[in-house]
Amino acid sequence: MNAPNRYELYVLDEEERPVEVVEDTKIPNAATIKIVKQDHTLGNLLRAQLLAMPQVLFAGYKVPHPLQPYFLIKLQTDGSITPTALLEQACTKLIGTISTLESTFKKEFQMSGIGMGPTAGATAGGFGGPGFGGSGSAGWGSGGGAAGWGGGAAAGWGAGAAGGSGAGEDPYGTGAASSSNFQGGRDYLDI
Repeated sequence: MNAPNRYELYVLDEEERPVEVVEDTKIPNAATIKIVKQDHTLGNLLRAQLLAMPQVLFAGYKVPHPLQPYFLIKLQTDGSITPTALLEQACTKLIGTISTLESTFKKEFQMSGIGMGPTAGATAGGFGGPGFGGSGSAGWGSGGGAAGWGGGAAAGWGAGAAGGSGAGEDPYGTGAASSSNFQGGRDYLDI
């Protein structure tokens, strides 16, 4: 039908560049970065990592259309570092965080006596699904929504009511089903 072939969503064409940077001429120390063949998973991880860095004044992402496999990151720094260099640092820190998560995950599975054989990965679960909320297809950041650049949770810039985990969910499996740790519109990535 109208949907593109699945491989077109993640395989780069021969002359296609995975990252394109456009410096902003109207806002100082800002850039819009287009990351091709990726989706909300990487966009939200990068946004959260960038917002945790002290040099960042603004960071948000949006997926312009669900059938187009790319997202845009809007990034503004305080001027002590360029947006491109800061994005590289954020990617490096994110890779380290994910490596730590992987080693901790494997260690916990070994300690619990559950094997990681060829079929264990298929039943052990993974990332995504409920509790890992993102944004609406036209919104920026975790709030989502179609208003785009506006402020506040309804318009899509903060971690508002539309993003994050549900009220009664327990995304970490700790047994604490309340959302008291996530007050003030913050989600689990902002802690």
